Amino acid sequence: MAENSLLEKLEGLQHKFEEISTLITDPAVIADQKRYVKLNKEYRDLEKILDVQKEYKTMLRTIEEAKEILDGETDSEMREMAKSELDDLMPRIPQFEEEIKLLLVPSDPEDGKNAILEIRGGTGGDEAAIFAGDLARMYQKYAELKGWRMEVSSLSEGTIGGFKEIVFAVTGENVYGTLKYESGVHRVQRVPVTETQGRVHTSAATVAVLPEADEFDVEIKEGEIKWDTFRSGGAGGQNVNKVESGVRLRYVWKNPNTGIGEEILIECTETRDQPKNKERALARLRTLIYDREHQKYMDDIAARRKTMVSTGDRSAKIRTYNYPQGRITDHRINYTIYNLAAFMDGDIQQVIDNLIIAENAERLKESEL
Repeated sequence: MAENSLLEKLEGLQHKFEEISTLITDPAVIADQKRYVKLNKEYRDLEKILDVQKEYKTMLRTIEEAKEILDGETDSEMREMAKSELDDLMPRIPQFEEEIKLLLVPSDPEDGKNAILEIRGGTGGDEAAIFAGDLARMYQKYAELKGWRMEVSSLSEGTIGGFKEIVFAVTGENVYGTLKYESGVHRVQRVPVTETQGRVHTSAATVAVLPEADEFDVEIKEGEIKWDTFRSGGAGGQNVNKVESGVRLRYVWKNPNTGIGEEILIECTETRDQPKNKERALARLRTLIYDREHQKYMDDIAARRKTMVSTGDRSAKIRTYNYPQGRITDHRINYTIYNLAAFMDGDIQQVIDNLIIAENAERLKESEL
């Protein structure tokens, strides 16, 4: 893309930024929380782009001045300084322009949200549950590295370890935009602890990452929620036997496209505080409904981006963990690395970075920038 064309696009955003700057101080806008939050996000995104614009314009101006010195200056020291600046800046321009183009492409509006992370043991019985436990630990370690907060909402333990199912609420910066790449079927190849003859077995666990819905993202008729309470299991001594801190909600959600009702059942036993468990069960309900209502939007994106990983079929096999070879292969981008021990200890950023690169290439192709 020609420099002036890129600058024109950037200049066109300045007026929009100023308009939004005025709107977010308007009391009427502030009173409309849904609109206010949306405009605030747009303001931050534009602010980031315009900061880059200033740096880009400074680079172009410096290059122009250096060229003028080389064309008209006879002083050898000045010419040497100008040449040094050109040698430093010119190679950076193409990379800088690619970064700007990505900023100009509309991002997934869900990326900045917190996430609900669900892990379930799939095919493979006890070994699948153990592997689901390994994945849960992997994500917990990764969350620690990212500085995120990760809380268990509900869990069902496996017979000999791991989890049949475990659900986390993950909060932090750009959580969904990062973890969305993990949705799908994760396959493991290894000798299970239950195997007596040393044979390698294949089993699987499924991971679903959902953007956590804000209160105003979906409309829930709270009067139609049916609540039950029960005694939470697990550690806690006599408190477990006496306090009904666990909560269970039932809610019938009607599909807006078909009008067909679906009963949603959610249990939350995360804390010993029943009101907190109710609050977290409601958050999960909002997220599940939000996910269902936005599935068409996600399907449309997945249909366009054949190589994309974040919005595709959640039943698709996305990654294989081969223990005998110490290998991890991500099938969506045909990417293989041999650091399985570190990977299972939370060192998964390298794979996520490569998935982001693949998505960005698709986004740029779509936008024709």
